[in-house]
Amino acid sequence: MTERAIDTTTVKLSLRDATPTQDNFQIAAYLAQPKEPGSYPGVVVLQEIFGVNIHIREVTERIAKEGYVAIAPALFQRQAPGFETGYTPEDIEIGRKYAMQTQASELLSDIQTAIDYLKSLPQVKKDGFSCIGFCFGGHVAYLAATLPDIKATASFYGAGITSRTMGGGAPTVTRTSEITGTLYAFFGMQDSSILTQQVDEIEAELEKYKIPHRVFRYDGADHGFFCDHRGSYNPKAAADAWEQVKQLFGQLV
Repeated sequence: MTERAIDTTTVKLSLRDATPTQDNFQIAAYLAQPKEPGSYPGVVVLQEIFGVNIHIREVTERIAKEGYVAIAPALFQRQAPGFETGYTPEDIEIGRKYAMQTQASELLSDIQTAIDYLKSLPQVKKDGFSCIGFCFGGHVAYLAATLPDIKATASFYGAGITSRTMGGGAPTVTRTSEITGTLYAFFGMQDSSILTQQVDEIEAELEKYKIPHRVFRYDGADHGFFCDHRGSYNPKAAADAWEQVKQLFGQLV
């Protein structure tokens, strides 16, 4: 199928349910959508610890070319407005610092704000949204799957799902029963940050609560295997995962 021509822009989202001290708080987000008029499903793209950088913008554009309106909110807006970086050890250190400062409740609010923005666009279908996230965003995607509007979730190599949640509290995996849509999870079997035991635990919880799901395990793939800007990029695993994502999101077209 021929890729669609798209438009891209950066937008500012007013915080959903703002408190009096947050009246002027806005979330930056990268928006990509087909140029051709029509009615398209909405997708929320959730960043790695490196911000809404070139990789996340490219993923957002790639999704739009498939016939979706895609938006990538800046999940570190409170910690570091405008933050984006590369993949050096120093970049990883600062990205992890910002990730540790996030709160699950705020992340969910920000993602719902992005969904509400998509709902306000006349070209976006209002009856079901998807999300996709990588690394830190893969964990956040698992959390976002508990939002009623999210009907399809693609979670890529989300570390810590079984052991913690953002800001403290019970691990995110304990919220599996709240997921109302379909979830696909993608893991590299060479990823030292996510043990096979943890992948098995995630799958067991999805099965326990009868959540429609598929768990993909890629032999020889490391953390970040989908990102062609990283040394761990694995073209074979990335290509297969992309086909699976298209199949998942295609259920809402």
